[in-house]
Amino acid sequence: MDLTLFGDAAALAPPRVVREDLPGGGFILRSPEALQPFARCIGDWLEHWAATTPDALFLAERDPGAAGGWRQLTYRQTRDAVGRIAQAQLDLNLPADKPVVILSDNSVDHALLILATMHLGRVVCTVSSAYCRMTKDFAKIHAILDALDPALVYASEPGVYGPHVRAWEQGRSVPVVFSQNAAAFDGAQSFAELLDRNESPAVVAAFAAIRPEWPAKYLLTSGSTGVPKVVVNSHRMLCANQQQIAQAWPFLTRQPLRLLDWLPWSHTFGGNHNFHMVLSHGGSLFVDEGRPAPGLIEKTVANLREVRPNFHFNVPRGFDMLLPYLEADEALARDVLGGLEGVFYAGAALPQSLWSRLEAVVAQVRDRPLWFTSSWGATETAPAVTSVHWRIDRAGCIGLPLPGIDLKLIPNGGKLEIRVRGPSVFSEYRHAPEVTAKAFDEDGYYCIGDAAKLVDDTRPERGVVFDGRVAEDFKLLSGTWVSVGTLRIRAVTALAPHAADVVITGHEREEIGLLVFPTPQAKALPRAELEVHLRAGLKAMKAEGGGSSQTPVCALVLDEPPSVDAGEITDKGYLNQRAVLTRRADAVAALHGPQGLRA
Repeated sequence: MDLTLFGDAAALAPPRVVREDLPGGGFILRSPEALQPFARCIGDWLEHWAATTPDALFLAERDPGAAGGWRQLTYRQTRDAVGRIAQAQLDLNLPADKPVVILSDNSVDHALLILATMHLGRVVCTVSSAYCRMTKDFAKIHAILDALDPALVYASEPGVYGPHVRAWEQGRSVPVVFSQNAAAFDGAQSFAELLDRNESPAVVAAFAAIRPEWPAKYLLTSGSTGVPKVVVNSHRMLCANQQQIAQAWPFLTRQPLRLLDWLPWSHTFGGNHNFHMVLSHGGSLFVDEGRPAPGLIEKTVANLREVRPNFHFNVPRGFDMLLPYLEADEALARDVLGGLEGVFYAGAALPQSLWSRLEAVVAQVRDRPLWFTSSWGATETAPAVTSVHWRIDRAGCIGLPLPGIDLKLIPNGGKLEIRVRGPSVFSEYRHAPEVTAKAFDEDGYYCIGDAAKLVDDTRPERGVVFDGRVAEDFKLLSGTWVSVGTLRIRAVTALAPHAADVVITGHEREEIGLLVFPTPQAKALPRAELEVHLRAGLKAMKAEGGGSSQTPVCALVLDEPPSVDAGEITDKGYLNQRAVLTRRADAVAALHGPQGLRA
């Protein structure tokens, strides 16, 4: 059976690691491979591909009026547009010390503005569109704009974003740009006006002056407990990280990626990991207007069938919503999976039930297995810290540290807390020196707050397993610790295919419970039938053993989906455990009372 990627026997680096034991039971893991030289800045990649493969496709998005139904830009066309938009920014005399702020979803114009801003050595910040698109509350987006103090604000159109911008920009002289219907917003410019320029030598000079340590992007943390922190992402961070990934995945340097991707550029997964991976290696990126949400997943399905990417990146919720379509339509599964070399999941842990279902579909429509891979990191780490660059046979492993990374694991509350150091790790939160200082330990390691453990204590080269958030874990009244991250995955798997996700309860109680967000399949069932399935899942978990800390005894189905406004779910699709527990305290009480479903 062919187990290679792209028919390349050297597609992946072998799993190797060096372990250094520390006093007190901790240890450091690092790759034995040295980090090789990397690009000076993001724009170096664009310049390279515009010169070497100018006619290769780089960016595409749905446009019914375009040939073939897609608006497409080659690397040459992208570089030309970037030069024009950069010149427009110079002509507008924007303050160089303030960011260009983008409020809307992924698009070709969005990408061009990001690249043009960074080409000048200036900073861009994409803010999650959910702050405008999915809420009528202006307070959060206004607090974010106040904190960012933008040089220019861009959004796709004024219908959705205009009211939020208008209420904020009154009395300010900040340029506002829209791609569509700019005339509907008094004083706004159209994106087409930015392109109606000729690049001057000033753009080339500004690009040549960029230093690796300069900030390229600001990315915001989730901000579920207040105004988000602003993470400074430098060119060095971002370029180092792509070199690190390329050394773990050598096939990237020989096989251009063809991606269809919805993951938002306001987050590091979509905006740094995926976008930069395509750009740095001369690949093609099709912007997916779909989402893992009812009414939008159908667009993703249609786009996957048409684009037929050679790699697919998603969060577990995305795979969960995609699988029913693949399982029900063998021709679709053949179209979507036939040309894939691998699937990558991140953003949250993948339940083994989803892995097994996807493997089953793959086995029906192709002769060779699909490579399943993952990674782990954060907004503060550019993002990848670890990578799975070998074949694994089940979910859970997050790989080994990439070249140039020191991964320190130290005992904390019965777990091994992860800390990270390396050239792809950030150096500061913007305008927050005290918060920055608290983020690092005495040895300069970033304290991320996650926990991990080795797959095999005697063979560290087998990789690391994510072990949840240290702060999410809690004790039962018996004093027994509950590992939330581990238990959540077991619960979703045991309740499959009826639980889209669960929240673990039991803080200061004698028993563990599950708040269940049902799948569309579960919602379609009569409640009595659904309860039978949930009871069976609870019984199955009890039969597995593990004691009170690993055995939920009650469950409650939540009819209301997670709320973005309340910070219960991000636009990447994963749950904020703490926010759900806080907002749904009444549901937690009901779960552990007479209304809770028990096995």
